[in-house]
Amino acid sequence: MAKRQVYADNNATTQVDEQVIAEMIPYLREFYGNPSSMHYFGGQVEKKLTEARERVASMLNAEPTEIIFTSCGTESDNMAIHSALMSAPEKRHIVTTKVEHPAVLNYCKQLSKRGYGVTFLSVDRQGMLDMNEVRDSIHDDTAVVSIMHANNETGVIFPIAEIGRIAKEKGAFFHTDAVQTAGKVPIDLQKLDMVDMLALSGHKFHAPKGIGILYIRRGTKFRPLLIGGHQERGRRPGTENTASIVAIGKAAELAALSLNDEQTRVKAMRDRLEKELLARIPDALVNGHPMQRTPNTLNISFQYVEGEAILLMLSEAGIAASSGSACTSGSLEPSHVLRAMGVPFTAAHGSVRFSLSRYNTEEDIDYIIEQLPPVITRLREISPFGADKETPH
Repeated sequence: MAKRQVYADNNATTQVDEQVIAEMIPYLREFYGNPSSMHYFGGQVEKKLTEARERVASMLNAEPTEIIFTSCGTESDNMAIHSALMSAPEKRHIVTTKVEHPAVLNYCKQLSKRGYGVTFLSVDRQGMLDMNEVRDSIHDDTAVVSIMHANNETGVIFPIAEIGRIAKEKGAFFHTDAVQTAGKVPIDLQKLDMVDMLALSGHKFHAPKGIGILYIRRGTKFRPLLIGGHQERGRRPGTENTASIVAIGKAAELAALSLNDEQTRVKAMRDRLEKELLARIPDALVNGHPMQRTPNTLNISFQYVEGEAILLMLSEAGIAASSGSACTSGSLEPSHVLRAMGVPFTAAHGSVRFSLSRYNTEEDIDYIIEQLPPVITRLREISPFGADKETPH
């Protein structure tokens, strides 16, 4: 049995907050009415959905009518891009990046097969965009620019305010996948006034899985992906997932209250983990910008070993981490994000992502620092590339 259990995979999913669970349970039991119904059973649920919408809007400094509840971040991303294309059918070009989450990346690849032109922007060794390339890529035929707020694997934060201004100057919709920033960095949509649509996912900030958000700025043309009833003002029809909507409302309220903790205590733990691992393990390198990162994320590569083997041995020690996106973990290929960043082959295969939350403690960090160096040493001893440190041909 492992001496300790440490969960450090919060970019994949987070622990549901006990306060969130307590608030949602009554809407699985006694308050089970359909919020569209005219009677008392429906009316009391509808009031709670209104409160949840207001809580989410408050976290984003948006208007409640701009908040649409969806099933997840992937649905929100797909809805946003679909709407932009349907709202400007004369335009046949999309701009995105090579490091997007599969929810955007794979959708854009599919669109390219259907005749749309797609520009996949490059990133540099630190995962950052060239803003001149961004500007040059957008032209009169560009319907939508879809660029994430922060990368799910490295935590690198993109300058979406500047990107949005460029998109607006050229007459394109601007959508951002902000799944990895909610509850970690402030999102003020009054200041980010060039963002037309923004996607969030509840299970990334301590709400349950299966509930997401699409922000649609007031006045933005919108064409729904689903066709059905009147729910969500016709923009996302289907009977509402009421208990989870209640939950994401509470989670949004708590996320806003915990922002300072994320940017101070959680960041300090991340920084200490990074410093100690680099000091104790040779041939290790951090992937991503040293400053422009979410405060909870550390993506670190250990040359000459396999990331999957590292994760298995860490799991045996009771430590949960990741090699990248949970949505691509079934693939044995190196991370598309690290490949786009030009991370060397021998390092890309040995990458590990530690992503912390407000539930992590200093003792958790101590335990990772204690357990990981001997894991790397052992794996390098048995690695065919560890002894001579030659790059495979």
